[in-house]
Amino acid sequence: MAIACFLTLPLPAQAETLSFSHAQLKNRDFSGRNLVGSGFANANMEGANFENADVRGAVFSASILRKANLKGTDFSGGLLDQADFAKADLSNALLVETILLRSTFDFVNIDGADFTDAIMDGAQRKWLCSKAKGTNAKTGINTRESLECD
Repeated sequence: MAIACFLTLPLPAQAETLSFSHAQLKNRDFSGRNLVGSGFANANMEGANFENADVRGAVFSASILRKANLKGTDFSGGLLDQADFAKADLSNALLVETILLRSTFDFVNIDGADFTDAIMDGAQRKWLCSKAKGTNAKTGINTRESLECD
């Protein structure tokens, strides 16, 4: 009886777990979307808008995110290795416990981004520390502290 009652209850809203791997997604709008656990490996997302999207645990391995709007995006627990973030806006983004090995951050805006416990190369950390400022609006964590600068 208890099982039957459980099965008839409405399910909570679920994330859209989708695969966009190897896709051409230039200038696409993913702003505010719940895409937890989705796959974006090897995708071209140049100029895409992910502002305030929830992509926790998503895979962005070897993806192109040049000039992307990533303001306030939650990448926590995600795999972002070998990603190209050149000229992207990562202000107030959450990169908590992400893997960022061999990713590039040329001319990126990281004001207020939270990199707590992110795994990255030493050279990446040094480069990001040279640009780091601000405090994350959601976590209250200082960007320089989250990168363990100084």
